Amino acid sequence: MCASPDSSLSTLYIATACFINHAKALLVVRKRGTTMWMLPGGKLDAGETAQQAVIREVGEELQVSLSPNDISFLGSFQAAAANEPDTRVSAHVFRARLPEGQQFSLAAEIEACDWLSLSKPTPPRVAPLLREHIIPMLQAAPSH
Repeated sequence: MCASPDSSLSTLYIATACFINHAKALLVVRKRGTTMWMLPGGKLDAGETAQQAVIREVGEELQVSLSPNDISFLGSFQAAAANEPDTRVSAHVFRARLPEGQQFSLAAEIEACDWLSLSKPTPPRVAPLLREHIIPMLQAAPSH
């Protein structure tokens, strides 16, 4: 039986940030009460651009103050939502750099963070957006 795209799925419009450290590892976060690792970021508020949303969300979740100069657009992707059934995410993904003198500090709904090596196989508990799109794109990109 062939499945057709389900138009009954709702879509969340989100903006996310990829922080990559010197060891070529990607910062991932896990929301309180969930098991899936994902990128920091979240839903766009009404009238908000993706750039404004990712700056706001990183501030709320990680207590980091980004400026537009700290981020660059990587692409837009769609995937199944990690923690909401019958939902897809439409994500604007940005590469972000931690501003000098700042550190990550978990806040809002974020329970944990970790660094995911881009040179090792992707672990099982990673959100579909990361697994299907972002990690393969980052692994294929030339090193900066």
